[in-house]
Parts: sequence; C-alpha cells; structure tokens
Amino acid sequence: MVGGSENPDSRRNFILQQGLETPARESCPVRFSALMFQPRLVGSFVLLAVILQSPAIFLVLSGILWWNVLIPRLNPFDAVYNRTLAHRPGAVRLEPAPPPRRFAQGMAGSFALAIGMLLLLQLGTAALAVQVLFLAALAALIFGRLCLGSFLYHLLRGRSDFAIGTLPWKPGSSPDPPSR
Repeated sequence: MVGGSENPDSRRNFILQQGLETPARESCPVRFSALMFQPRLVGSFVLLAVILQSPAIFLVLSGILWWNVLIPRLNPFDAVYNRTLAHRPGAVRLEPAPPPRRFAQGMAGSFALAIGMLLLLQLGTAALAVQVLFLAALAALIFGRLCLGSFLYHLLRGRSDFAIGTLPWKPGSSPDPPSR
C-alpha cells in the first residue's frame, strides 16, 4: 500500500487469512514479516524463472511448494527462516502451515508446474499467459497483502463472510477465525 493509505489492520487480516489464530495487535508486524519470508523468496525465484524462461526453475519450485503442502513440518523456507531470522530479538518461529496457507502453496506449486510444462512443450504464449497470472497473484500477495490462494480456500469452504473480512482494505472487524 502506498502513500500512507495502508489499513493498519491489513497485517492482522492477512494473518487470519493464512489460517492462524487472532494475533495480539502488537505482534502483528513481527508475525506478518515472518509469514512473508516465503512469498518474497518464491517471488524472487519466479521473477528469475520468468526472465530466464527456465522450465527447470519453475519445475524445481513446483516440487518444493508441493513438498510444503504434503509435508508441512519439513518446509525448507520455514526451516531457513527459523534457523536464521527467527533468532533475532522479538522474532517468532514459523510453525507448520495451516490448511489455508498449504492450499495457497499448492496453488502456487500448480502454477509453477503448469508454466514449467508449457515451456518444456514449447508453448510459449500459453506459458506467458500463466506467468502473467502467477506474477499478478504474487504481486497481490507481496505488495497488496492479499493471498489469493488462502482467500479462495475460505470461499471454497463456504466461509465467504470470513474471507471477505480478511481482505486487506477491510477494518479489523472480520469474524473470528473458523474452528479447525
């Protein structure tokens, strides 16, 4: 968000959207920063893969993201964060991802897989179209605090009021997180 128009509740809403418990207001910036570690790294790898038009990078990234979905306790992004940045004073450790976050990782893994396969099949125009969609979703996540995958997870689970309440521009009045 630009120009001071940032909703102060957008970090809280993002944390709730990811499937985590309602955070204390003072812990939101630290928890938000920790949760954004993986998307920022993934965004960097995707940008590199788009520039190089590398099916290998997309396919490796897809494999890692699907690994995170299937075995969340062994997420390499969380492991790197927990072994490095989580040791700073006041930092939080990342726990295994709850279902909405895993759903988003699966969506990202599917985008990466589709792009990698399209590039291997030399279907450049189709690959470019999916790359644009993937980059748009990553931009919404990294710059707009809207995780499309987690948002869709809640919608598909019939929790549209909750999903809409977690949009970054909504005030912090979203309903309590759904019970697991």
